[in-house]
Amino acid sequence: MPAVSSSSSRALNAILPLVASGQPYEAHQKARTFASRYNKSGQYDTAIDVLFQSARELLKVGQQGSGTDLTLFLIDVYESKDETVDDESRGRLTQLIALTGSSGSWRKTIIDRSIAWSAKHGDCPAGDRDLHHYVGELLYKDGAFDTAEPHFLASGKRDSARLLANMMVEWFTAGGAPGIFALRGTLPYLQNGNILAARTFISQFIAQLISSRPNLLSPLQTSPLPVTPTSEIVYTTEPVLNFCQLAVFTCQRANGEKNKVMRESWVRLCGTYQSKGGVLGTKDVRAALQEIATLYFAIPPPRTQPDNPFGAMLSSMLGGGMPGGGAPQRRMLSPAVSGPSTPGLD
Repeated sequence: MPAVSSSSSRALNAILPLVASGQPYEAHQKARTFASRYNKSGQYDTAIDVLFQSARELLKVGQQGSGTDLTLFLIDVYESKDETVDDESRGRLTQLIALTGSSGSWRKTIIDRSIAWSAKHGDCPAGDRDLHHYVGELLYKDGAFDTAEPHFLASGKRDSARLLANMMVEWFTAGGAPGIFALRGTLPYLQNGNILAARTFISQFIAQLISSRPNLLSPLQTSPLPVTPTSEIVYTTEPVLNFCQLAVFTCQRANGEKNKVMRESWVRLCGTYQSKGGVLGTKDVRAALQEIATLYFAIPPPRTQPDNPFGAMLSSMLGGGMPGGGAPQRRMLSPAVSGPSTPGLD
C-alpha cells in the first residue's frame, strides 16, 4: 500500500484497503465523500492527496471510470486552490494519464481537462509545454500520430520538434508525399513565432528522411550547402522540402520592413515555388504563407483577405482561438519588430 501523509492518512486508510480487497465502487464513493469534505473546508492539499492516491490505485486495477472521475475531481480541486503548474502538480496528472490506458475516451477526457487547467494556471496560453510534450510522446508511442501532432506543435520544445519530425517521417512511409508532412511541422511553428522549433523540426525531418531514402538527395548538390556557420541547406529532389528549409532560413534573418533584402527574398522564394503549382500553390498554404509574411516581414495581407481554414485549424490546434468564436488575435513576432537576434521560445 502506498505511503500516506498524516493529514490524509485517516481517509486513505479507509479507502485503499477497499481497492485491494476488490471493492472499487465502495472505495470510489468513500474517496469522493472524504475529498468533498476536505475541499469544502479549504483543506485542498489533503483533498488532492486523497484523490490522487485513490485514483492511482483504482486505475492500477483497471477501474478506468472511477479513476477518471476522481482525476477530474482532482483537477476541480486544483481550480479551487488556484494550483499553479509545477513539477509536482503536473506529475500527478501525467502519472494518472499514463495509468488510464488508451481504450475508450477516458484518457482523452483527462488530457483535455489537464491541458485546460495548465493553460489557465501556467505560463503558456496554449497549455503547459511540458505537459503537451508528455502527452504527444505518449500518443506517438501508441501510434496515434494524428492526435499526437497538435500536442508536439503546441509544446514547441526542441525535443518536441525532433519527435514530431521522427513521427512525420514514419507517417510519410505509410503513404503520402514527404513535402506535405514537412509543411505540417514547419508552417505551424513559423506561424507561432518559434523559429528554433521550425529549424529543429525541418533539420531532423530531412536528416531522418535522407538516411532512409538517400535517393532523395539532389544530384546537383549532393553535400549540404552551408548558409551560416550553424545552418545548412540539404538540397533534395523534392521542391517542397527545399522550400521549407529556405523558408526557415529566410524567416530567421527577418527584421520586419527594415531588412528589405530579406523581404524581397521572401517574396521571390514564395513566388518561385508557388509558380510551380502543387501543394504550395493551394489556397490554404498561400494563406498560411501570407500570414508568415506579415508576421516576419511586415508585408501587409491583401485588402480582401478570404477565410483561411488552414490557419484557423492551426490557431485552434495551438490554443489561439478566442472564447465565443471570435477571430484569434496573434501577437506581432519579435523578428518582425526588433531584429533577428531574438531567440526562439525554447
